[in-house]
Amino acid sequence: MKLRQRSSADTRVPAQGDRSAADRDRWTAEVLRTDDALDLVADEWDDLYRRCSTATAFQAAPWLRSWWRGYGRPGGLVVVLVRRDGRLVAAAALRRRGPFGGLTNLGAGLVDFTDVLLDDECADRAAAELAAALPLRRPWHSLELREVRPEAAVQRVFAHWRGRRHRFADSMCQYLPAVPMDELLKRLPGKTAQRSRVKLRRIAEAGIRVHSATADEVPDTVRELLRLHRLQWQDRGVTPEHRSERFAHHLAESTAGLVATRRAAIQRFELDGEVLAVDLVLLCAPFGGLYMYGAHPALRERLDIAGLLFGAALDEVRAAGIPQLSLLRGQEPYKQRWRPDQLPNQRLVFGPGRLAPSAAVRALRVRARTAAVQVLRTRLPKLKEALVRARLR
Repeated sequence: MKLRQRSSADTRVPAQGDRSAADRDRWTAEVLRTDDALDLVADEWDDLYRRCSTATAFQAAPWLRSWWRGYGRPGGLVVVLVRRDGRLVAAAALRRRGPFGGLTNLGAGLVDFTDVLLDDECADRAAAELAAALPLRRPWHSLELREVRPEAAVQRVFAHWRGRRHRFADSMCQYLPAVPMDELLKRLPGKTAQRSRVKLRRIAEAGIRVHSATADEVPDTVRELLRLHRLQWQDRGVTPEHRSERFAHHLAESTAGLVATRRAAIQRFELDGEVLAVDLVLLCAPFGGLYMYGAHPALRERLDIAGLLFGAALDEVRAAGIPQLSLLRGQEPYKQRWRPDQLPNQRLVFGPGRLAPSAAVRALRVRARTAAVQVLRTRLPKLKEALVRARLR
């Protein structure tokens, strides 16, 4: 295993007042670059996850390990760890992009939120230590993180970074308060709310049975989800990656780990013994999120699918004591119906030193790419799909 360990006396940490030698000696940092690094620290990682109130399901060890096994390129994993008195208090899972020291987050286009983990009890100091431990030393090095929430832990790391840094808007995400459905309907105009109440009554009268799968039931339930997802999009063009075997394996493996630890729920909707819909709800301290669903087209003709799935997801989120339901990325019409609050994710770019040409170049590339994506989205949707497939490879 290749690793680098050092005390905080050797790191570039912003001044935070006087520190005793004993205090400095308690903090150590290391960078792991072996392909099994996430497996080696999985228990420590998830222990830290539980102490990080901003963490989402995409930062949990089951998700990260599964994604790396399915999508990672050998030799490309970079795991940065910070310990205090031997206990893990900060961690970042990154991957190399290109041959010149560029780093980015794990997950590519499959994650809605990127972050690092920081122990809530010492989050600011841990963020400073993690910033100092990032392996960005050469002028051409850079780190670009996509889909960062404004409240993410990595925002603290960004604040402590002493080199070049840039912030850009990224995907728009939407949120609803986790309140009873009757209260949620108050957000809608009168006639729309009344029509929604009628649709919800039909759902209640239909006799649909909702079953939350256990971890052992996850593989079969994920297969049902993907089958129904392909079926519902057959006339509109399903996301190509969602048809792949590696995505199916990743979704089943990661979801089983998340369900086993109550960080996700995957629900089957059955009518007359037939599975007509399946949804996957991610659960974390800041919010619950409806990540993916599949529904038989015949169900759409009979019932309000959005109302059915949103109602069930809302029940899961409220039962877990979570304050918000996230609609994740995208502004599809079925989401807009609920008048959600909108909050854009951010893209953060780090670069070393004052000159930091790589960070400046990366910033220019980000601006150009953002403009290009807008053109693709509005004028060349098929080319955009092809580029997304290439990005996931």
